[in-house]
Amino acid sequence: MKVLSAEEIRQWDQFTIENEPISSLDLMERAATKCTEWITENYRGIETVSVFCGKGNNGGDGLVIARQLAGQNIPVSVCILEFGHKGTDDFQANLARLHQYNNVDIFFIQSAGHFRQLLKETLVIDALFGTGLSRPLEGVTKDLVEYINRSGCEIISIDIPSGLFTDQSAKDAPAIHATHTLTFQCYKPAFLFAENENVSGTVHLLEIGLHNGFLSTVNNRFELTDDNLIASIYKPRKQFSHKGRFGHAFLIAGGYGKIGAAVLAAKACLRSGAGLLTCHVPKCGYEIMQAAVPEAMVTADFNSSFVTKTGTDYRRYNSIGTGPGIGTAYETRQFLRELLENADKPIVLDADALNIIAEEKSLLTKIPQNSVLTPHPKEFERLFGETTNDFENASLALAKAKELHCIIVLKGHFTFIALPTGHGYFNATGNAGMATAGSGDVLTGILTGLLAQGYTPESTAILGVYMHGLAGDFAADEYSQEAMIAGDIILAVARAYIHINQSA
Repeated sequence: MKVLSAEEIRQWDQFTIENEPISSLDLMERAATKCTEWITENYRGIETVSVFCGKGNNGGDGLVIARQLAGQNIPVSVCILEFGHKGTDDFQANLARLHQYNNVDIFFIQSAGHFRQLLKETLVIDALFGTGLSRPLEGVTKDLVEYINRSGCEIISIDIPSGLFTDQSAKDAPAIHATHTLTFQCYKPAFLFAENENVSGTVHLLEIGLHNGFLSTVNNRFELTDDNLIASIYKPRKQFSHKGRFGHAFLIAGGYGKIGAAVLAAKACLRSGAGLLTCHVPKCGYEIMQAAVPEAMVTADFNSSFVTKTGTDYRRYNSIGTGPGIGTAYETRQFLRELLENADKPIVLDADALNIIAEEKSLLTKIPQNSVLTPHPKEFERLFGETTNDFENASLALAKAKELHCIIVLKGHFTFIALPTGHGYFNATGNAGMATAGSGDVLTGILTGLLAQGYTPESTAILGVYMHGLAGDFAADEYSQEAMIAGDIILAVARAYIHINQSA
């Protein structure tokens, strides 16, 4: 699913108007009707509604919603911010229509003295500003937004919470704190960054029939993964397949007291479908690995506590993954340098492998092209430096992916996958229950397993992150977000594959 900027959304509206064809006024009616249907379905028995409107097209949406609610005999008041101009043509047309309803109270706000009391049981509809806003709110507008936020009322924002920017950071800027946001047709970038969680509330995507022909004309930067995209990547197994067709993966993981990281990564790698798996661990982990993951082959380092040297020909393997639990000892640093300098294929790099690179920045240039890096936000900061907001993080990830010609998987809710092409994918699966020890090790195993099976690095990242999150969703359904652990995610990979098979 494409994630569009404010300008691209405006172009999509215009494309629809010209090619459906439909008038802008009728398109506004159609969008607002979808909102009214959602509101009446989810807020049955509404006692009173206050609709706050600006004079742009977002305000026009609010006027239509007010009229439609009034038509259902729901008590409605409309508060219009008075800017000293008439507003858009569609706003004015809908204001004229609204005046025909005697059961709607209309008020104009020129200063804080015009703010009306909001009872806590009032449902507030925020239609002050839409996706075109590009500067922080100030003056009476800022005061009004803060007044609404203090009311304690449930707030439904139309398309985007007023004060929030569509495709740039509005961190710490005054904005409506919505309970729900009813957005149109596609997700906006603002909804996919953690810094806006308290502003957006729960986001609901409403299909309003914008012309699909537009999507083939736009070269957007961002996409949100969905079942259709995953089905286009996924490669079902052929009937006469054998294990040799699904690759030989090599995992270097674990250290004294952290052999569990190697176990989790190995199990996830096998569950992802790798035909063969060899694990290299410190000597202290040899018996553990043989007992815990009997399906894997195991080689032991001569050092009892941490990895120092694999002593293998990397050309034997179809994929290589390293980092979980390996620590940052001097000898392990030397091993990682040797691996980066000698590997002839992309590597999955996670956890301590990234921490070592962060401390020895010269290693960045030695990372094989198309490798997959999977940092969490703090690891990303150590690798590439501080940023001030989530939008800068995404831009920096894209820049570094292009510079290093690698894939950067910036982990979090809506994990961001930055490709060397300059395109980025937000992942649609996963939940807060996956914020648990070992979850990242599981992802490393899945990615290493998919890469071994012949998926391209880009497809590996997109499919692997989606599958990891989907398995986490199934695990949360069974165990709850609070109780689930990383091992539950591994077990749920099977359900994730069944889902993907059925969607393909």
